[in-house]
Amino acid sequence: MLPDDLPDGLVVADARGRVVCFNAAAARITATPPDEALGRPVEQVLPLEDLEGRRWWKVTDPYGGLAIRTGQPERNLLLPGGREVLVSARYVRPYRTGPVQRLVVTLRGTEARRRTERSHAELIATVAHELRSPLTSVKGFTATLLAKWERFTDDQKRLMLETVDADADRVTRLITELLDISRIDSGRLEIHRQPVDMAAAVDRHVRAHVAAGRPESRFVRRIVTPLPDLWADPDKIDQVLGNLLENAVRHGGGTVTIEVAPARTKTGDEGTAVTVSDEGPGIPEESMSRVFTRFWRGSKRGGTGLGLYIVKGIVEAHGGAITVGRSPAGGAEFRFTLPAGVPAFMA
Repeated sequence: MLPDDLPDGLVVADARGRVVCFNAAAARITATPPDEALGRPVEQVLPLEDLEGRRWWKVTDPYGGLAIRTGQPERNLLLPGGREVLVSARYVRPYRTGPVQRLVVTLRGTEARRRTERSHAELIATVAHELRSPLTSVKGFTATLLAKWERFTDDQKRLMLETVDADADRVTRLITELLDISRIDSGRLEIHRQPVDMAAAVDRHVRAHVAAGRPESRFVRRIVTPLPDLWADPDKIDQVLGNLLENAVRHGGGTVTIEVAPARTKTGDEGTAVTVSDEGPGIPEESMSRVFTRFWRGSKRGGTGLGLYIVKGIVEAHGGAITVGRSPAGGAEFRFTLPAGVPAFMA
């Protein structure tokens, strides 16, 4: 691999502190052409300061400092003009306490870190907002009941307790979403595979909506058989189906169609595809690329905006894929495909 192929800035100085390597990323980050950097003292090419205004090279002194040091951990430093950059250094010595033969410095822009920090800040703000309402309700009703229990009828007490119970469920769902996001982002989402009957799972979710008071005529199920054997995490699949159906019922319109059919995965393997579509206004074309990102909400959507982000993470953790488009009736259409077959340890 050539230095210019590296995504991060690379600056290498020789035993005299003269720059002998200055790759394209370093030139981009520092706005210094390579031909102006090569052969010059590294402290002139990279006139870095810490956030307190101290000269970094004077503080670290790689060539004249302690002979047992092996480098500098990554930290935020400033280039001329106040541009922030993440810098780390390694001191290459011929033996443990020998003189520095090469100084290797890596540079990274702070944009990615800032995006991550903004995302975390948005998540905290969203969670605080979503938690405030149900917790305020729970606190208000419980305090009222404790202070004035005898003044309320049994029906009034029941109504208050049912509200507290519903708000507690809402808090539990939010905490579950946060845990899922943490596991998805860190690649630690665990999948416990078992045989899953996708057609039965769809029937179960439709029956739950009907039991909740929605007309059965609003749902159309199309099952294309025979379906391949599917090994997946049943709880996670229920989470995906529940989210997609709830979105279609709440934010869509007209008939909600759920189709389960054999399909090929993106790698060409045998799999099962589930399509959930509605007859509502659909999702604008310009928004479709953002549907599976954090905090996406349509113009009339409520909730945290985290559900579809979690759905995508669950599907991909199974080795599948999910897409969004427009249904034949003009509404939203979500389609996810999961690979079939038994786990490797049972093959």
